[in-house]
Amino acid sequence: MDTVTTLQTLRATIGNPASRAIIKELSHFCPTCQKNRIEVALEIYTGQRTDACLKCKLAEKTLAPLISQGAKAFGVSKQEMKEKFSDASWRKALVNVIIGIGNFGIRKPFVPGSPFLVVWDVTYACNLNCKHCYASAGKKLADELTTEEAKQVIDQLEKASVPIIAFSGGEPLVRPDIFELTKYAHDKGIYVAIATNGTLISKKKAREMKHAGIKFVQISLDGSKKETHDAFRGIDGVFDEAIQGIKNAVAEDFFVNVATTATQYNYQEILDILELCKHLHVKWFMMYNFVPTGRGEFIANNDLTPEQREELLTMLWNKLQTEKEINVLSTAPQFARVAIQQEKSNDHRVIPTHFYNPEFSDKLVNLAEFIGGCGAGRFYMAIRPNGNIEPCVFFPLTLGNMKTDDFETLWQTHPILKELRNKDLETGNCGNCEYRYYCGGCRGRAYGYLHDYLGEDIGCIYNKKTYEDYIRSVK
Repeated sequence: MDTVTTLQTLRATIGNPASRAIIKELSHFCPTCQKNRIEVALEIYTGQRTDACLKCKLAEKTLAPLISQGAKAFGVSKQEMKEKFSDASWRKALVNVIIGIGNFGIRKPFVPGSPFLVVWDVTYACNLNCKHCYASAGKKLADELTTEEAKQVIDQLEKASVPIIAFSGGEPLVRPDIFELTKYAHDKGIYVAIATNGTLISKKKAREMKHAGIKFVQISLDGSKKETHDAFRGIDGVFDEAIQGIKNAVAEDFFVNVATTATQYNYQEILDILELCKHLHVKWFMMYNFVPTGRGEFIANNDLTPEQREELLTMLWNKLQTEKEINVLSTAPQFARVAIQQEKSNDHRVIPTHFYNPEFSDKLVNLAEFIGGCGAGRFYMAIRPNGNIEPCVFFPLTLGNMKTDDFETLWQTHPILKELRNKDLETGNCGNCEYRYYCGGCRGRAYGYLHDYLGEDIGCIYNKKTYEDYIRSVK
């Protein structure tokens, strides 16, 4: 089945106006079953639940044929559906997709019913002093959420069917109640990740993390040598501590991802860092885009040039083709465009994204347009320690606050989110680019450099002139 036929099937079944109306009607929180009614219906559908209220049982009877039709469009059997979605976080992800179809339709890029990932800076206290820190972290804020307020945030995200929460900072492990919060989220069926500098992950701490429901651990490593990493992180000796933290996390069988922010400081060491990650048995290596926000504003002149970014993404793409021991990802949305250009003649293509690297047959490659590159305000959102809501941690534009705004309503109606989800509103080369649905440029970088979240991402090779104009303007 090719892309056109698949999309026609989806629009004719689960995406038609009648089906969408049914989905919207059913996608409400059930006070009896204490979950979104569609999630309860999926638990019944996959055999994970037998006890439910009458309305939720009727919801399952109504949704079952729509789910089967949608799965059939992708060649997935009911048994495969049951096996995959027996996991609570996977079910939440599917609920998210179904609600998104009900609310927004089958469009490109796709908009789910809530963000797949919420990155939550739970504190700005930190034991390091990193040059690029988007949060300018160091000291705890005076108005950081209390334990009870934080649990209320988790309740809201669970009610909105958010599948993944990544606890970040600052350094989240210095927050005294961090494990109480991660366990609370885990017990609600949310997939729990943590983003840390790794220096505090002793063997004992790693075991505590495991018992607290954490499954995914992202540890920052910004050099293959201690001199590079320590200088970037602002304190001598932390390279060895981060390496030991990685080893301890791997030993506890976490899904470990090493994150590296690419700048002039470490550009020549990126492939060496990747080799070090393989040696440490890390599962993912993720190259982060530098974004000039927080303390990063002071080192913007150390960002990569468009040529360097293009070269680096091409090198990483080549590594992705040959590496069997580690997956290679990047937050740079241009990675998808590089992949398409490198693999034009292949029957199967891997189209990289921030979350994973899906493989498409040549006939289905255009489905990658529905994943849609930069996911700020569409696939992910950010929460600050005081509850402020932003499109992305690298995109400091406050949209509301978890204590005063209804998260689901904000997600569905905020005008800035609507603009971020419409790639045709982007200006300059990003708005005219043939790859805008695969990439669309990093909206945080457009905001950070040009103060225009619909403007060009000046780090792309296609925007070299805008980059050169910017460099001249700041000299």
